[in-house]
Amino acid sequence: MTTTALLIVDLQNDYFEGGMFPLSKTDAAAANAASILAGFRAANMPVIHIRHEVLRKPAPFFEPETDGAEIHASVAPIGNESVITKNSPNSFRDTDLQDQLQALGITDLVITGAMSNMCIDATTRAAFDLGYGCTVAHDACAATVLEFDGASVPAAQVHAAFMAALAMGYGAILPTEEVIAGLSS
Repeated sequence: MTTTALLIVDLQNDYFEGGMFPLSKTDAAAANAASILAGFRAANMPVIHIRHEVLRKPAPFFEPETDGAEIHASVAPIGNESVITKNSPNSFRDTDLQDQLQALGITDLVITGAMSNMCIDATTRAAFDLGYGCTVAHDACAATVLEFDGASVPAAQVHAAFMAALAMGYGAILPTEEVIAGLSS
């Protein structure tokens, strides 16, 4: 039997308007993540919240013990939902995420959050390498503009490139509505 958990990665206040590092379309991504979260809660399926803290000083964002490092209210944990704090892009690195998933008998993950080009990418690739079936809800993820070799790459193109790369072998890349529909099947 397949057992699926939801990972909500780094949907924290600093990534929203008014935060230290606002991303493109974070509100829309969070609204979609909240819809998936509601579906998981209604189905009594496991939810794990991942939050990032930047330990170096000065921290550009997600500084420990600041409002910016807190999980956004739209996807805030309730009840016995686990919250894992990490300090690197890969949610498995130096955390007990793998132990928690194994204890729950999880075989598959639905992944949402931010940034598409950093922690979503790193976490999805690590999960795949550990043997999990991965689904990324692409419209429940947010990215930022990147600069490379004198060129500015718009956030939408950054997001699309990372989702396309993950779709080539790391998992299913689906819209929120399909993820939610799959919860009842």
